[in-house]
Amino acid sequence: MVMSDSGGVLGEFSVSVEFTHRALEPCLILHARSHGAIDGSPCGTTVTTYLTTDLEVLEEDYNEYVKLDSYNAEKRSHMVQRDKLMVINKFTAMGEDMTEEECVSYPMSVLRGLVTEGSSLLLMRLMALRKKVPKNMVFIILDQNLHINQTTFSELDVKEISIRGETVGVFGLERMVGSADVDHSRWHCYFHDNGYMASRRQAGSPVTMKFIQEVSKNGRGCMKIPLVWQEDMQLYSLYLDKKDFLKAEHNSYLREHPELRALLSDFIQDLLIVKPDNIFQFAREYFPPYSTYHSPGV
Repeated sequence: MVMSDSGGVLGEFSVSVEFTHRALEPCLILHARSHGAIDGSPCGTTVTTYLTTDLEVLEEDYNEYVKLDSYNAEKRSHMVQRDKLMVINKFTAMGEDMTEEECVSYPMSVLRGLVTEGSSLLLMRLMALRKKVPKNMVFIILDQNLHINQTTFSELDVKEISIRGETVGVFGLERMVGSADVDHSRWHCYFHDNGYMASRRQAGSPVTMKFIQEVSKNGRGCMKIPLVWQEDMQLYSLYLDKKDFLKAEHNSYLREHPELRALLSDFIQDLLIVKPDNIFQFAREYFPPYSTYHSPGV
């Protein structure tokens, strides 16, 4: 659950990390999802990232949307390693008429130390668990215009925050995100001892997001987050593969049995000529003669 400083509920936020396989190679998959409403406007962000155990980004899918009264805004980007290149496709839509697409690629040799929206969540959690940020650590990012820029992390003073009436100490990190066109942005994130994010605020913003970990009714852990399979690259890929397989299988069956098309065509033609009030009764009377039909050679 995401809450404001005033105690208002802004929405929900969830992050999961699992070991999986991609192209038969072991890797990590991170899935982050936030949905809610700010000033009455529904908004949300979904990030799915495949990483090596060294936190090298293999693939990432990013989707962000805001639904306003007059139009909807959506931003999607997809990056994937291919032939020693990182290929990035970006799509921006403002309403139904304004759309913009962009595609760039960079050699992986110039993207050493690349940090993305997905990998930064895991990287900050590791720092929080170790309670240590290496000095003079600089990473590469791709800004909103897909230009190479820099991001840095630094340690903030430990502070105490109140969550549901309980005061707890949290470890702080500042992330500076560089940009060629606008001022650098700074984010202050605080983490619990177990690595879970406690709060997040962009420097200069009056709103602080507090993350409240929901506990299941039996008290044995977190509530299960509903699966949105359309937003999971791996599950969506499996769905497309299965869909293509079934389509090819069905088309093959139709080619092997041309009599099926003829049978259905005759039935629909007679149906449209007679125009019966009870279609089911018409079908029951139409198909019984075929029950005594035997194909040649049977």
